[in-house]
Amino acid sequence: MAKPRNDLIDRLQYVGLRTVSMMVHCYPVTWCLAGAQFLGDIMYALDKKHRDRALENLRFAFPELTEAQRRLIAKRSMRQFFQFGVEMLFTTRLVRNDNWTKIATLHDFNTTLRLLLDKHRGLIMLTGHYGNWEVLGYLLATLGFNTTSVARPLDNPYINDWVLGVRERRGQRILAKTGALEEIPNVLEAGGAVGFIADQNAGKKGIFVNFFNRRASTYKSIGLLAMRYNVPVVIGYARRRDGQFHFDVGTQDVILPQDWESQPDPLRYITQRYTQAIEALVRVDPGQYLWVHRRWKTRPKDELVPPVPPTPAAGG
Repeated sequence: MAKPRNDLIDRLQYVGLRTVSMMVHCYPVTWCLAGAQFLGDIMYALDKKHRDRALENLRFAFPELTEAQRRLIAKRSMRQFFQFGVEMLFTTRLVRNDNWTKIATLHDFNTTLRLLLDKHRGLIMLTGHYGNWEVLGYLLATLGFNTTSVARPLDNPYINDWVLGVRERRGQRILAKTGALEEIPNVLEAGGAVGFIADQNAGKKGIFVNFFNRRASTYKSIGLLAMRYNVPVVIGYARRRDGQFHFDVGTQDVILPQDWESQPDPLRYITQRYTQAIEALVRVDPGQYLWVHRRWKTRPKDELVPPVPPTPAAGG
């Protein structure tokens, strides 16, 4: 049972966030992004819990790196957490129909555009906690593609309503994670596009696939939806350019129905392939991945003893 909310605290948090938003908009976005990097450095220095979690994940993912290199990636990852917040506050102000080419540079996007324009079949679009994952849906909505995204509602209802209003301003539709599976079939059958963040821990009911050399519990629903409605799966990204409100937006992989038709285990094939695509895009710039989230929290039953990450190098 969810813990009861304190309405007064929720309202104060909402007012505080709106005040911060107002203050942030008094300065150029580049200044605010620089300030966000500074806050990330403070978080890295003071937040031992999340710093240690990020470093533990990085030891599994990049055993070949030195501890000093992993610490630098972890620090950049915490910086991007605050950069993400600043970018969200500026998105509706800076991303417009008349200037989007100054905000985003498209890479390998032709196939994705053709699939988006095909109104006779649905489409599943995936990304991970990498770069600015929210700007993808907002940019597509700005370009006239009304996508539907699945997200977990924020705990604070006032902040949730405000953030949803920001995200839906251009036509993007947000479905709450709970109950979304009842509405998604209607979207796909109507030839619409549905977006997911596809690198979250799926718990004991998930399917285990490899992600950075370690098995990770992954949701079955994406693969099952693709198979049931015979729709392509696109894995995309919005990779930020440090210090700028500009993103490289591209397609990492496209999984077509014919790719899994001859596979002995289509569900595992789809799930492993899109997970592998997310890993590939993260490897381009690991500092833009959210290493503090508990991607590998659930362990498979046959893993009797949890593996121990490599010991940090002496003096690292």
